[in-house]
Amino acid sequence: LHFTGDFHAITSAHNLLSAMLDNHLHQGNALGLDPRRITWPRTLDMNDRALRSMVISLGGINAGPVREERFVIVPGSEIMAILALATDLADLEARIGRIIVGLTRDRKPVTAAELKAAGAMTLLLKDAILPNLVQTLEGGPALVHCGPFGNIAHGCNSIVATNLGLSLGDIVLTEAGFGADLGAEKFFDIKARFGKLQPEVAVVVATVRALKMNGGVKKDALSKEDVPALKRGVVNLEAHVKNVRKFGVPVVVALNRFTSDSDEELRTVLDSTMGWGARAALSEVWAGAGEGGEAVAREILAALDEKKAAFKPLYDVARPIKEKIETIAREIYGAGGVDYTAAAEKNIAQCESMGLGQTPVCIAKTQYSFSDDPTKLGRPTGFRLTVRDVYPSAGAGFVVALAGDIMTMPGLPKVPAAESIRVLPDGTIEGLF
Repeated sequence: LHFTGDFHAITSAHNLLSAMLDNHLHQGNALGLDPRRITWPRTLDMNDRALRSMVISLGGINAGPVREERFVIVPGSEIMAILALATDLADLEARIGRIIVGLTRDRKPVTAAELKAAGAMTLLLKDAILPNLVQTLEGGPALVHCGPFGNIAHGCNSIVATNLGLSLGDIVLTEAGFGADLGAEKFFDIKARFGKLQPEVAVVVATVRALKMNGGVKKDALSKEDVPALKRGVVNLEAHVKNVRKFGVPVVVALNRFTSDSDEELRTVLDSTMGWGARAALSEVWAGAGEGGEAVAREILAALDEKKAAFKPLYDVARPIKEKIETIAREIYGAGGVDYTAAAEKNIAQCESMGLGQTPVCIAKTQYSFSDDPTKLGRPTGFRLTVRDVYPSAGAGFVVALAGDIMTMPGLPKVPAAESIRVLPDGTIEGLF
């Protein structure tokens, strides 16, 4: 619901490139773009499955060449990723210029710089690149900047915001969205690599409810005590902890307490983490605000005092694209192997021919499972990951691999949250939480 205005600027910059691309086709197509091989989508920050695939430019000669089109949600836009990874305005414009919008008939890439769009797009983003300083209810400072989804993008806030925080404070905590198989892996292998960051501790947030769901409990029964299911599901958390350690970073588990959690359930999780040799503490900020987070903060400080961090990315970017995908699938997801569709095979070869073989890989997959199947809960192993497509994100500096049925334009559920949101006569808003 807007918040900082950054999403609006990103939407405008992204769709300016779309408009300039279609205008270029209409005005004679001097760059020889093949309308069948245009890869740059349009964007909108709304879950809307009707926008996943469409035909545009209907209406006669003045509408431009008719072609297929698609939308992605704004957090999945390459502009969002670029803004999060750019270090300054000059770097932002250079990255925007490297965006590949499509191919010519002889499979040569065409870029935003060749469409002469990079300057105007940078202008639209000149204020959005500045981090947004907000505060907690208790007055604590926070830098909220950018929002690439962790399932379909790299899931981290901006390098600019992190560097600003590091220049202002002794300790900076930054979020990497969704599970550690997505957010943490991409933070370490993409953001930390590009930003030359040296993380010293990782906080893995867990809940009793999520672990019970991974143990087979249905969503409508999560408020009932079920220690056996919790013990089955805690293997999911164990896998996340072990995965983070593969990057040479110590782990603190923050167990986010819900009012329905029983004491025995909380003890079960905390005792399990001790068995893995990880630090852990209850997080009770929902009820206790800052004071409710002190136990976790003390564990973070203790981990920092031990100075055991020896951060290293999971893979060498110089390795072939397939090898990088398979390393992530095997080491982080627990897959027994990777299968590629014919389209993925072709596009991997295309990316490598364009000089994008030696970049990080950003895997887009479901956030509900270590696998590419959202129904495989707990800690599945030995499955095969299916990569259905691979495409370049040249401005961001990585290639994206789509796994399973992941969509870059989500749809609304049967009962959208919007149905229960309203503004009361006194201006109070209800239904947001």
